[in-house]
Amino acid sequence: MAIQATNPGYDGHMTQEADKLLKQALALLAEDRAALAGSLISSLDTVIGASAEGAWRDEISRRIEELDSGKAKTISWDDVQRRIAAKLKNGQLG
Repeated sequence: MAIQATNPGYDGHMTQEADKLLKQALALLAEDRAALAGSLISSLDTVIGASAEGAWRDEISRRIEELDSGKAKTISWDDVQRRIAAKLKNGQLG
């Protein structure tokens, strides 16, 4: 199966050097591509803006408040596994 160095989300603003690297990376085995992609994504994690950090803090606080107030209900890991297995068996997932 041939993999092209194009992506529907790619807007064409890549340097020639980056395009060459992309083509080389796409020729790698899937496991190597996944490791490379993970490394590249991790390298971007340091660029998270203060607004994103603040938004995550707000979201975490909101979820904790919902748990503490009883608005959100938790379920056991065993129940989660049973629900997922049932949905997989019935073709509702995947």
